[in-house]
Amino acid sequence: MHIHRASFDHPDAVKLNDQVQAEYGVRYGDDGDATPLAPTDFEPPDGLYLIAYDELGTPVASGGWRAQDENGEGNADGDAELKRMYVVERMRGQGLARRILAALEEDARAAGRTRMVLETGAKQPEAVALYTSSGYEPCAKFGYYRFHELSLCYAKAL
Repeated sequence: MHIHRASFDHPDAVKLNDQVQAEYGVRYGDDGDATPLAPTDFEPPDGLYLIAYDELGTPVASGGWRAQDENGEGNADGDAELKRMYVVERMRGQGLARRILAALEEDARAAGRTRMVLETGAKQPEAVALYTSSGYEPCAKFGYYRFHELSLCYAKAL
């Protein structure tokens, strides 16, 4: 596996984002995650977006973080929000998400962020298992889906 920094609007990022959105649509019966995101959200030093490629150069996983500070959606100063963590189905269970998560945490910490936060959903038990086994704990709801009954929010001190 090769993990590389990319822009959120890179063609491979768009391809993986389309795939994760389709999976969200199947799981939740909607059009996917409607949280507003922009490519600039993931530009250093206020964010980072990573894509993992297999040995043939095929994009197989992604993830990013973006800086958040105190706002009307429940974030706190120093937050780094995890977004678009995704591994294609054929590559799941091989530790790839953990590698990306660790790299994102390290980068956010180096950028001076003090807490990594994320929002996932009750219909994503694999994601919940990854995050809780990586030291994330439930926290107050924040973000676009903070009032949605299936929303689950987690945080980890960096």
